Amino acid sequence: MQQSPHSSPQSHSISASVSDSAAQLSNLQQTYTTIPRARPQTPLLDSITAPTDLNTLTSAQLITLADELRLFLLYSAGQSGGHFGANLGVVELTIALHYLLDTPNDQIVWDVGHQAYAHKVLTGRRDQIGTIRSKDGLTAFPERAESVYDTFGVGHSSTSISAGLGMSLALRYQGRAQTVACIIGDGAMTGGMAFEAMNDAVQQDADLLVILNDNDMSISCSIGGFSRHLAMLWESGYQVDISDTGEPILCQRPDMQTFDRRKRHKEMRDVPQLEDNIFKAIGFTYFGPFDGHNIPELLRVLSLAKQIKGPVLIHIYTTKGKGFAPAELDPVGYHAISKLPAEIQREIQNIAAEESQPSAKPALKFSQVFGQFLCDKASVSDELLAITPAMEEGSGMIDFARRFPERFFDVAIAEQHAVTLAAGMATQGVKPIVAIYSTFLQRGYDQLIHDVALQNLDVMFAIDRAGLVGEDGATHAGVFDFAFLRCVPNMLIAAPKDENECYHLLNTCYEYQGCTAVRYPRGVGTGAVIEQPAQMYNIGEAIVESVLGNEAAPKKLVLLAFGTMVATAQQAAERLTSDEALDCQVHVVNMRWVKPLDSALLERLLVQGITHIATLEEHMIMGGAGSAVNEYLLNESVAFKRNRPAICNIGISDRFIAHGSQAEQMADCGLDVNGVVTQLQQLLS
Repeated sequence: MQQSPHSSPQSHSISASVSDSAAQLSNLQQTYTTIPRARPQTPLLDSITAPTDLNTLTSAQLITLADELRLFLLYSAGQSGGHFGANLGVVELTIALHYLLDTPNDQIVWDVGHQAYAHKVLTGRRDQIGTIRSKDGLTAFPERAESVYDTFGVGHSSTSISAGLGMSLALRYQGRAQTVACIIGDGAMTGGMAFEAMNDAVQQDADLLVILNDNDMSISCSIGGFSRHLAMLWESGYQVDISDTGEPILCQRPDMQTFDRRKRHKEMRDVPQLEDNIFKAIGFTYFGPFDGHNIPELLRVLSLAKQIKGPVLIHIYTTKGKGFAPAELDPVGYHAISKLPAEIQREIQNIAAEESQPSAKPALKFSQVFGQFLCDKASVSDELLAITPAMEEGSGMIDFARRFPERFFDVAIAEQHAVTLAAGMATQGVKPIVAIYSTFLQRGYDQLIHDVALQNLDVMFAIDRAGLVGEDGATHAGVFDFAFLRCVPNMLIAAPKDENECYHLLNTCYEYQGCTAVRYPRGVGTGAVIEQPAQMYNIGEAIVESVLGNEAAPKKLVLLAFGTMVATAQQAAERLTSDEALDCQVHVVNMRWVKPLDSALLERLLVQGITHIATLEEHMIMGGAGSAVNEYLLNESVAFKRNRPAICNIGISDRFIAHGSQAEQMADCGLDVNGVVTQLQQLLS
C-alpha cells in the first residue's frame, strides 16, 4: 500500500513494542449490561469533532475512547433503534482506522454499512446520531450525499472490495498515492461478488487493503466451507504476523489462552502453513488472525500493512455485540433493536388492548404466514424444498428449518447461487421455494431469467419486504419487483391483500407447475384469520370487493388495487362516495394477480359505462402493475378504445424514497388514504 500522507506522529512511530502491552491495555475495556436511558458522560468522545482530533491521543486514551464510544452507541441505539451488534463489534477497528488514515483523502469502504455507526460518530455526526433512520435524519447506512467521509453508498452486501478496487485503480491512473481500506464481514465474504473482486485485484496488482472482520456471523451464524476455513485459521492457535519490514511470520498467537470464545467447529484441524489459506492461494498477502478488539495490536498491524504494495488482507476476529453482555450472548437477537421509548409505549398499548379485547389475537406478520404455510405444506408434500440466502430468521423459516432440516438450504449471502440452485433442483422433480427479500432478488435477476424462466422450471419465489420498508430506506425498498418480473415470459405474479389471501396464494402458486412469485410486504397484516384447509385460487382472477355510491351517478370510478393497497382503496372509496359534490359510484377491485391480469373482468366493467379508472400499487409507477393495465387497455381492449374512460396510475413517482417510518414514506408518496383521495378527486374533477 502507499504510505498515507497522514501527519500524526503516533501513526508513524507505532512499533512492535506497543504490542507487548496490548493484552494489559485491552483488559481495561468495559462490558455493559444495560442500555442507558440518560446521555452518558463521555468527555473524551465529546472532544472528537473530526478524525484528525484522534491524532494527539495515546493508546491508553484510545481504549478509553472505545469505552465511551461503545457506551454512547448503546445510549443512541436505545433512543433511535437500528443496527446494534455489528456496530459494537467494530468500535476498536473504527478508531484504529481513523487514527491511522488521513480520511477523507484516504478511502474507507464499508461493506453493507450496518456497522458504520461508530464511523458516523467519529466523522462529525455525533450529535445527529439520534436521528438515524428517522425522516430527514441520518441514513441507516453510509451515503455519499451525507458526508465526505462516506466514500461509497451501501446497503447490500459483498460490494466493498469491488468498489474499493475501482477507487484504487482510478487513484493509480491519476497518480494519487492514497490508501483504500475495505472492511468486509465473514458473512459478506460468502457473496460471489467479493471473490470476483479479489480475483481481479490480484490480476491488477492493485494497492488495496482488505480487512476481514470475522465474527462467525452475518445476521445469523455464518455457514459453509468458507466459514469452516476461517475457523481452521482461528482454532489453530497460530497466526501469520507482520514483521517491521512487512514480511509474514508464522507464530503462535499470544492471546489463544486468554481469548474466551466457543469452538466454532467440532472437527480438529491441522496447523495451517502460510500456503494453507484461500487468500494466500489467490494471491493476496495475508496476515492474521488478530484480535479485533485490541487497539494497540490493531495500530501496529494496520500501520505496517498499509505500507505494503499490492493486495493485502488483514484477518481480524471480533465479537458481535462486543461490550454489551446480552448482545454477546444473543448476537442474532441483538442484530438490531427498536428504540426503547417505543417499546415501552407499545407494551402499554398491548396491555390495554388485551384488557379491552382479551380474546383478540395479534395480527400475524406476513413472514409468519409464509413460515406457517411452509410447515403445513411440507407435512403433506414431500417434494417441497426451501432455500434462503442467509435470511432464515427474517423470512420466517426458523420453525421449518427445525422441523425439516433435510429440506432446508441456507446458502449464505449468495442470491445468484440461491436462484440457480433452485433451478437445478427443479430439474429433478422436486418443488423448490426461494424465500428472498424483494431488494435482494434484484441481485439474482439474470439467474431468474436465464436459469429459471427461460427453461420454464417449476420454481416458486416467496418475495418478502415488498413495497416501502421504512427506516432501512431506499437500499432495502422492494419497489421494482413488479416491473422486473412481469416483463419475463413464463412468470406468474401474485399480490395478496392480507394474511389469509397470502396463505392461499402461496398454496396456489406452489401447486402451479411453472415459475411463480408471491409478493408480500414487511410487517403485520390486517388481522385476517387464515382459513383452513388451503385453497386454490383461479389463476389471474380478480375480485370485486365492493361497489359503493349511487348506481345512477354520472361518474363511475373503478379502483384497481394491487396487494395491500386494497384496504387503502376501500377507505378512499368510502370517503369519495360520502362526498355528495362528487356524485360518483366506486368499484373497488382486488386485482390479486399482476400477471396474468383479469382482462375478462376489465372488459365487463368497461361495458358497464365506467368513466374513470385508477390503479393503486405500492410500487414504482414506471413499469409497474398500473403500466400493465395501461398496456392491456391501449393495445387489446376494444371496449376501452370505444368508451375512452379517464385513467390514472397511483404509485411511487420516479425517485428513490428516503428513509423514515413506513407511514411517513406512504404519505410522502401520496399512498396513504389522504393522498389517494386527493389524487382521485383530481381525476374525477
